[in-house]
Amino acid sequence: MIDLRSDTITKPTKEMREAMFLAEVGDDVYGEDPTIIKLEETAAKILGKEAALFVTSGTQGNQIAVLTHCRQGDEIILDEDSHIVFYEGGAISAFAGVQPRTIKSENGMLDPKKLEEAIRTNDIHFPDTTLICLENTHNRSGGAVIPPSHMKKLFDVATEKKIPIHLDGARLFNSAVALNLPLTEFTQYTTTVQICLSKGLGAPVGSILAGPKEFIEKARKWRKRLGGGLRQVGILGAAGFVALTEMVDRLAIDHENAKILADGLDKHPLISVINKVETNIVLIDITKTGKRSDKFIEALKQIGILAVPFGPKTIRFTTHYDVSKENIKETVNKVLNLK
Repeated sequence: MIDLRSDTITKPTKEMREAMFLAEVGDDVYGEDPTIIKLEETAAKILGKEAALFVTSGTQGNQIAVLTHCRQGDEIILDEDSHIVFYEGGAISAFAGVQPRTIKSENGMLDPKKLEEAIRTNDIHFPDTTLICLENTHNRSGGAVIPPSHMKKLFDVATEKKIPIHLDGARLFNSAVALNLPLTEFTQYTTTVQICLSKGLGAPVGSILAGPKEFIEKARKWRKRLGGGLRQVGILGAAGFVALTEMVDRLAIDHENAKILADGLDKHPLISVINKVETNIVLIDITKTGKRSDKFIEALKQIGILAVPFGPKTIRFTTHYDVSKENIKETVNKVLNLK
């Protein structure tokens, strides 16, 4: 099978496995795991933040951020198609007791004017707006990159209103590579940021939450409350360190493969690529095939290709470390012959 369902399905590299085997470990709940300490300090430096915290997943990182920033009964503003709203099981309401105030974006880019209008005034009838959440790259828009210039406009609004910004940067490295910019060009316009080590960077487990030192100290307690206080977790952190320090530049290969895939699939008379392919995600519309997504996914599976539905008539393909250029060309040839 050529597995294009997600960049989360990658297997750890040989270097990661060796690093995991040899990892120096200690009890991280006591703050004594040297590998995790090294990972967190390195991540904080790369992200331009005072401190960082290793968490088990991107979702956990986002939820810890909301729990740390907000109180029960608060309101947070975010894109209606954001991962936090769409794919995290209503956790912000279930755990933090906050309600989302959603705005429709244009390829993940919130309108600064709409953002300002959505911020609640000091009225007894309204919840307090205590957090703004952004996402970069924007998953539902097909891996769209939100440039730092646009993030600054939103950050300026937030700063004026004294509201923190949390960035769900699960694929932020993809944005940085796509624009050939350091991560700090993006994160300077955030209060806190979450990045995934287990997507394009290929680690088997883990994400990083970074921000001010005092914030991370509070976040560490929320991680414990959520059952995320792990012991000799340096075994996992070692793979994350390899991901963070050795797997970033190669994301350009995934982006190139995604463009090859998009150009090829777009030649099918019944298929249309519907996103601007900036990173490693390709979305296709299959309306003209007369099939629903589930039936089309099954047809792909029969010819040795795995993808995921992204709506009743939309399919998502994601390129990653475990898919070669030859795999991409094979995928194109098979899909072009698909009736």
